[in-house]
Amino acid sequence: MKPSRTPLFAIVGLLLLVGSSMTWYRHQAFDVPWMPGEKRQVWSIEAKLEFIARGEPVKVSFAIPDTQNGFERIADHTASPGYGLAFIDTPGERRAEWSIRSARGKQTLYYRVDMQVETGLNIPQAPPELVENRKLMGSGPMDTSALQLLENALERSADHFTLARELIKAFNSQQQSADFLAQKQTRSRWLVQLLNQAEVPAREVLMLNLEDGRRRQPLVTYLQVFDGEEFQLFNPQTGKQGRGKNQMMWEYHSGALLDIIGGAKSNVWFSIIDQEVPASQVLELERQEDSLLDFSIHSLPVEEQTMFKGILLIPVGVLVVVFMRVLVGLRTSGTFMPVLIAMSFIQTSLWIGLIGFVLIVGIGLLIRGYLSYLNLLLVARISAVIMTVIGIIAVFSVLAYQLGLSEALKITFFPMIILSWTIERMSILWEEEGAKEVFIQSGGSLIVALVAYMVMTNDLIRHLTFNFIGLQAIFMALAILLGSYTGYRLLELRRFRFFTGSR
Repeated sequence: MKPSRTPLFAIVGLLLLVGSSMTWYRHQAFDVPWMPGEKRQVWSIEAKLEFIARGEPVKVSFAIPDTQNGFERIADHTASPGYGLAFIDTPGERRAEWSIRSARGKQTLYYRVDMQVETGLNIPQAPPELVENRKLMGSGPMDTSALQLLENALERSADHFTLARELIKAFNSQQQSADFLAQKQTRSRWLVQLLNQAEVPAREVLMLNLEDGRRRQPLVTYLQVFDGEEFQLFNPQTGKQGRGKNQMMWEYHSGALLDIIGGAKSNVWFSIIDQEVPASQVLELERQEDSLLDFSIHSLPVEEQTMFKGILLIPVGVLVVVFMRVLVGLRTSGTFMPVLIAMSFIQTSLWIGLIGFVLIVGIGLLIRGYLSYLNLLLVARISAVIMTVIGIIAVFSVLAYQLGLSEALKITFFPMIILSWTIERMSILWEEEGAKEVFIQSGGSLIVALVAYMVMTNDLIRHLTFNFIGLQAIFMALAILLGSYTGYRLLELRRFRFFTGSR
């Protein structure tokens, strides 16, 4: 007796109802658009502070950014259970201060700021006062060497900005002197000191490179040089002038990034995510309370958001695999290996990923073919293949670095264990079914991976999956529906071409 399909359709209907309701509510209640259209660009930046408390009163002071050129601060968020918190606004500087009567062991504090991109925003900054005690007297060998660099740069400069640029060039061209001076203090501090010597207001600032989806991002030191009321930023290592499009000043008053009383061994890491937010939702970001029915990833810490931004694309790739295998009839090596390949392509790039995959699997098959003659046990054979894959990736990475192919270094994003199992499966398939079946399944895997990659990198798909978590229930309903299909596959229809008179 054929089982009833009523439970199946009931589950599918329930999933579609739940997913559609959650998606509609998210759109109506929070004004999240269906299409990635004209919106406000908001960078959500989360600082993770870690330190070891010594069992005594703890006070943590952390520099935090404010509205500045190109960026408007719209919201602050913190997570610090058990700690008191205050935001200290002093002339020209903002700091967050946490305090607790007693703490011991590893402590973790979170600070998050939402910065809206405002290209026309211009906030003037007061130049720093010249620091007299930073001026050189020329008595010691280091002072003499530094003053010589300054003298050479002054001859080739016309104003404050060109002096800063030529001074950095002098450090780069006279590497021996630069290495000698680095024994006392960093290059950026020498630059500030030399510019002060030439009566040029300058200071060190801490910059954050804004890259979507980055985790554990450090700050970089830049040089801020003033010429009257105008200032310019300089990279102290390369001399490049100006701020990059996605660069933001985090600390820009020559203060300490982090001061801790009652703790030691501190670290600060930054996680960053780029969001396209409707104007009405920008206002909502200024509110601290969260709604229970706001089923969105935005309520998570930024570090977890960056992880979920990729994870939520996996069901889309899985749906592509189900469609290509059930309806089209393509055979793949492993059920969901194409999804992992597509995710690797997203992390690397399409052409680097394709070339890397073919080279790794091809060389791995040759080595696995030799291992088969040694009659090893399965566990030992797989272990050898894993080590081989790691070795191949390491060799490719070193060669890419030596040849200056920086993009090829991203080949390390490939899932090594899955690649090892793929090589093992293909090798066994070669021995049992022949080379033809290996090429059919590996070719099918690459075709499905390419289709999944194109779908998963589509801007509309990325926007919908990240902003409407209810779509996951709809994806599940579609997968169940496809799983109940028992008809002919598209590639099987060629068997009936004789009935149509075609050859």
